[in-house]
Amino acid sequence: MSDNAAARTTRLEHDCIGTLEVPSNVYWGIHTQRAIGNFTVSGIPDSAHPQLVKAYATVKRACAEANAELGLIDRAKARAITAACLEIEAGKLADQFPVDVLQGGAGTSTNMNMNEVIANRALEIAGHQRGDYTYIHPNDDVNHSQSTNDTYPAACKLALIDAIGPLAQETAKLAHAFHDLADRHINDVTIGRTQLQDAVPMTYGQEFHAFASFMKADTRELERVVPQLMSLNLGATAIGTGICADLRFRKAATEHLARITGLPITAAPDPVAAMTDMSSYIAVSQTVKNLAIHLKKAADDLRLLNSGPHDGFNDLNVPARQAGSSIMPGKVNPVIPECVDQCCFMVFGMDTTVTWAASEGQLQLNAFDPVMIHALLGGIDLMTRALAMFRERCVEGITVNAAVGRRYAEYSPSIAATLNAEIGYEHAADIAKEAATSGRSVREVAAERTDLPADELDALLDPIALSRRLGQTCREHQ
Repeated sequence: MSDNAAARTTRLEHDCIGTLEVPSNVYWGIHTQRAIGNFTVSGIPDSAHPQLVKAYATVKRACAEANAELGLIDRAKARAITAACLEIEAGKLADQFPVDVLQGGAGTSTNMNMNEVIANRALEIAGHQRGDYTYIHPNDDVNHSQSTNDTYPAACKLALIDAIGPLAQETAKLAHAFHDLADRHINDVTIGRTQLQDAVPMTYGQEFHAFASFMKADTRELERVVPQLMSLNLGATAIGTGICADLRFRKAATEHLARITGLPITAAPDPVAAMTDMSSYIAVSQTVKNLAIHLKKAADDLRLLNSGPHDGFNDLNVPARQAGSSIMPGKVNPVIPECVDQCCFMVFGMDTTVTWAASEGQLQLNAFDPVMIHALLGGIDLMTRALAMFRERCVEGITVNAAVGRRYAEYSPSIAATLNAEIGYEHAADIAKEAATSGRSVREVAAERTDLPADELDALLDPIALSRRLGQTCREHQ
């Protein structure tokens, strides 16, 4: 039978509501089919988050192995279920998870979808027809000792761990790129600025090193949040009471999942509390948001320092990537930092979504895991790609206008502050004012208006020396 013909044929399945025709060429069943018709809002299927699909299959595999070990399901059935799970974990059958990411039911549709796909593929592996649930049943066998309330959050947390890994790696790579840039310019002086006004001298190396320090701190925080995702609630079933689960299952399933993943997974100490505790989602969201704030600061600062070039700061040049205007020839915009900013805005929205959803867990369950995991996985993936883009197409190609920076440092009236101890604040302020009015350097004016020796003035007003008061180089902080 051709694929088109198979798509037109159906099998009849039933649930507590009634019966429904399901296409014969799909692995999902009636529960998924109803969800497809019910949730028609975002147009984004669960399969758009491969980490979640893979993680859910891993959870189901651990549960199947635990059920077999405890004699709760037949070992032959368990082997077929495990084989089906392994295929899904390897990326097969990805198109069989079509339920909208924004679904009611606290993830029940996704759990049902996973149960049905695993059951029908396991049936094929065992030599049976799809829909022959008398042999392997989606609920009685694949979902044995489980509920959505415990397996869906477990899959979500494993998916987040999987997504955080690449994000932490890209954050560390950006830190390294900023360190490299800083090292190349550790002796190139410029002017520091506070409230967008000239302050005191610093080096470009110090400025870039600050960005690297942000990224290093964020990398550590991402690594620190992962253990909070390893406390799972398998076997707690509905509301955390463990109803319909063998009393031995909680320990067995947790141990199997820890062995499969290689992670130090533990069972939540209070299964009822764990049902409504969204702390780990909040922690992840806040950590990613803080990374976005740091990333946005770096992008914004580079936009300012790149401004001009003729009538702006012109401290540095970000790589020219494309024409910046349809009518102004030669105009080039900092498009990569601008794109980064927009990604950060999306992450701020992610955090708002998670905050609201996490706060809506009434009584014994929070029904809004689906929107939280969709927002978090989307935000993390977006940040991962934004970090790579920023590093590859902007940071690694930055050039510094060292002569411009040195002129800013030498002619800034603010460096008169270093004369305070020798001649007093009022006298130093007069020198700064005259330097600003006349367009001369503080060194020139101070030579006229003080009796300080030339070599002492040179030492006091040397911009490189002023920037090195803390006496540390960039690489010492790595």
